[in-house]
Amino acid sequence: MRIPSPIRSLALRLWPHHRALLAGLWVLMQLLFWRKFGGPHFANDSARYLEYAHGIAERGYFEPGHNLRYVLYPLFQSGWLRLGLGWPGIVAGQMAVSALATRAIYRGTRRLARGGRGAAALAALAFIAWPDIQQFNVFLLTESLFISLVALSFGTFTSVKTGRPRAWALLLLVLALAALARPNGFVVGLAAALAGLDALRRRSDRRPWRAALLGLVLLAPLLWAALNHQLATFYLMDTYQRGELIFRYQLWAVHQTAPLDMPPPGTGPAARVLYFGVHNPLYLGRLMLGKLFVFVSYLKPHYSLAHRVLGVLVLWPAYWLAACGARRRGIWRPARVFLAGVFLLQTAIIMLTVDDWDVRFLAPVLPAVFVLAILELANRVNAPGQRLPTSQGRPPYRRRLSDRLAE
Repeated sequence: MRIPSPIRSLALRLWPHHRALLAGLWVLMQLLFWRKFGGPHFANDSARYLEYAHGIAERGYFEPGHNLRYVLYPLFQSGWLRLGLGWPGIVAGQMAVSALATRAIYRGTRRLARGGRGAAALAALAFIAWPDIQQFNVFLLTESLFISLVALSFGTFTSVKTGRPRAWALLLLVLALAALARPNGFVVGLAAALAGLDALRRRSDRRPWRAALLGLVLLAPLLWAALNHQLATFYLMDTYQRGELIFRYQLWAVHQTAPLDMPPPGTGPAARVLYFGVHNPLYLGRLMLGKLFVFVSYLKPHYSLAHRVLGVLVLWPAYWLAACGARRRGIWRPARVFLAGVFLLQTAIIMLTVDDWDVRFLAPVLPAVFVLAILELANRVNAPGQRLPTSQGRPPYRRRLSDRLAE
């Protein structure tokens, strides 16, 4: 499809200022959501985070139990409370981290696009303009910080291509922070570990690969204990019995066709899930497929028709493009494994647990989808000699405006 000349001319005139325009759009989005929600937005779980944060700020008390699985966010809030800046300070801090995350999306995508600024600008634009990402910056919830840490993890992950010790140290720091932000935050580090294992597996020297496998075997008991710790305060069997696809929402639920075989008392959290799956495979399969649809489809029951249509028109094609991008050999393979791993691991967790009524669980992994989709989209308009190969080596496409913008 040929781009009309007036649009083409306007794009070329504005292109030298694209980073300033992206920054202006980011500021505009923050102001719009601040106004929409009337400043810092107190939502469902905000009370317990703020109570925890006050305990840390005033007494240095770290509450044990379920809230400890979200410890980074109350700690983040407590810093602003100690400074006397209150809720506006918390939101300002979240916006500052989000600004760094936006830059990380731009820089990381540009590295993967071999210096192409067009793809980088589109990825940053998607991160800025998608409303269900930026709106969380004014929420007093963990989502804003976790979304930003996922984006920062991507940016720092791509920087390790340089091999500099500072890049590796920064990556480990950001992965650790992501793991402390939410109970499922470990998926970011796990995705990075999978990318590392894949890189070792493909090396001609197999000794590091064998050493890594041996290390995993030795660490298996510790990893199993950590999984049980994370699941200990989540009552998954209750949601399974109720057939919930969305937490505490019964209108969309899977109904039992036969009595369920429940785990015996005293079974550990992770073992309970395994027991339930082995003894109720068809029912659990129906639950998981239903949760998969609810999670990725964007067709949440409380959303307006316009909201659902937007998701179908934008996200569904983005999923397909991202899947194609994950298979394209010309994109640095560890980054492909990392981005696909972040999305797929989060999806697997939702399928085994339960989704929420909004997209607070999907929003953190949408940057991974957008980056892969935009890299694939940018590649499809490349010149014949410059198109990145797929795993099947499909033929190239013609050069388009995006390539001129990337120069």
